[in-house]
Amino acid sequence: MLTLSNLSFQVNHHAIIQNISAVFPQGSFTVITGPNGGGKSTLARLIMGIEQPTGGQILWEGKDITSMSIDERAKLKIGYAFQQPARFKGMSVYKLLQLAHGKELSHDACCTYLSAVGLCANDYLYRDVDASLSGGEVKRIEIATLLARDLKLAIFDEPEAGIDLWSFAKLVETFQQLHQNKDMSILLISHQERIMQMADEIIVLENGRIAKRGEKDAILPDLMREFHACAYKK
Repeated sequence: MLTLSNLSFQVNHHAIIQNISAVFPQGSFTVITGPNGGGKSTLARLIMGIEQPTGGQILWEGKDITSMSIDERAKLKIGYAFQQPARFKGMSVYKLLQLAHGKELSHDACCTYLSAVGLCANDYLYRDVDASLSGGEVKRIEIATLLARDLKLAIFDEPEAGIDLWSFAKLVETFQQLHQNKDMSILLISHQERIMQMADEIIVLENGRIAKRGEKDAILPDLMREFHACAYKK
């Protein structure tokens, strides 16, 4: 279980995250959405340890991890998929998946992880994770590395960004399968209705605060009406 208690983050006296408190039960699927600049990615980075909060506390399975490093949190089986993943010249996809898994993986196992994110393993397994790959391809490979880990908390920052419709459909299937694993919690930042439809709970983050929070059936209809109203005005 993940618990955030009065979590805050400031940069040059500018509040990015403001006193957020929330509990995410084991096995839950939570989608965080809201306007751009509302603090969604910053909140995810605070949970992963990429940024350190300027106030508040983060508890994971009852343990205070507020000051822990990324490596320490990774050892606690917390994983993160960036909105814009890093590239690794000289690192093959096969090797990256094995590093993520922590030990050797068979060819077939690697193929399974890549297929789950809509990539043909034979075309990608021995390619380097470098500039020869598109942003969408690198994004899907990073998501595959999270699948290769035995995680208890998986954090995804807009996994649908830069991905074509067919691959997006494959990702939706993958997230549905992941949610069946009740030993793993999922935190996913997204604006996509199809992804929000899978959530147990939706959190709307605005100006660094929780503006709305509740079950999808209570939150999603209002969100869609607001979205369509904004689209009509444009």
